[in-house]
Amino acid sequence: MPHTLWIATRKGAFALRSDAARRTWKLSGPQMLGHVIHHIVQDPRDPKVVLMAEKTGHLGPTMYRSTDRGRRWTEVKQPPAFRKALEGEPSRAVDSVFWLTPGHIKEKGVWYAGTTPAGLFRSDDGGDHWEPVAGFNDHPMRPKWAAGNATPGGELLHSILVDPRDAKHLYIGISVGGIFESTDGGKDWHPLNKGVEADFLPDPNVEFGHDPHCVAMHPLNPDRLYHQNHCGIYRVDRPALEWTRIGKTMPRKIGDVGFPIVLHPYDPDTAWVFPMDGTSVWPRTAIDGKPAVYVTRNGGNRWQRQDKGLPSSQAWFTVYRQAMCTDTHKRPGVYFGTTQGEVWASANEGESWKCIARNLPQIHAVTSAI
Repeated sequence: MPHTLWIATRKGAFALRSDAARRTWKLSGPQMLGHVIHHIVQDPRDPKVVLMAEKTGHLGPTMYRSTDRGRRWTEVKQPPAFRKALEGEPSRAVDSVFWLTPGHIKEKGVWYAGTTPAGLFRSDDGGDHWEPVAGFNDHPMRPKWAAGNATPGGELLHSILVDPRDAKHLYIGISVGGIFESTDGGKDWHPLNKGVEADFLPDPNVEFGHDPHCVAMHPLNPDRLYHQNHCGIYRVDRPALEWTRIGKTMPRKIGDVGFPIVLHPYDPDTAWVFPMDGTSVWPRTAIDGKPAVYVTRNGGNRWQRQDKGLPSSQAWFTVYRQAMCTDTHKRPGVYFGTTQGEVWASANEGESWKCIARNLPQIHAVTSAI
């Protein structure tokens, strides 16, 4: 079955399309050349619909929508925006639309979006009109949960997860803020950060104020969550409330700092990460200039290096949180895009890698669609 990778870059949108065997790939684009594209997601419930989150030079943060699988794009009628501030309140304005997530499979047309500064928004009409999720954006604790302690990329709301068993069960991640859970469709939220270290704070065991980089839920076992954090790699099996740092089993010289974490679509015990140099000056590059993916096949008890085909030296890139994904083939492919504008693919679960695109702008996100 033909396969599409949507590539969001600092200077526009691209697409890579493969043959059924994933042996050859054809690059198309750019679209929206010169615009900062943060995320492109094709709707699994209605594949004709594709949403694109971007920041334009003259329009600022906005979103575009396609109803013909990405051939033509139209700016949405009402992009995410915070409500007007009441008297005495500080005003908030969306700086960028950063993350997109389709809603529950039974809620056709529902989408969620995360922004910087940290805000959560919902659309009920396929992404054309967006409204703030007041249960989070106006939560009495929000000023403390999202206190404006921005990362270099801003205060990001990302990793919006919808439980496939229950449309009202949601998770979000905030950098810097932590992971939060709602069981009532976003009307109320509570932190879910117990067991997560925060070595950049005076109290490393705080309830919130953490820096999750990416959170993932397994589609066949939604009680199994993984996340890559500023301070390690973690796993939790709900209804447990405490995360376990499974990154401690990574090789000591590699460590467990990175941005993305992606899961095998059929095996809850298998996950991939892309470690980066997170030493004292935080260079955010491949460690020693020798990039590698690491995989666990037993829930984090052990990790295996996967670097066959990748550069063996002098490769100083990294991979952002949205720039790594898997597909849903019988033997899943794994893909990542780099800060140097390359896209790498593996059709054998990471055992070997092939560069399928070069010389693109800095890559922000890679998403998969069939």
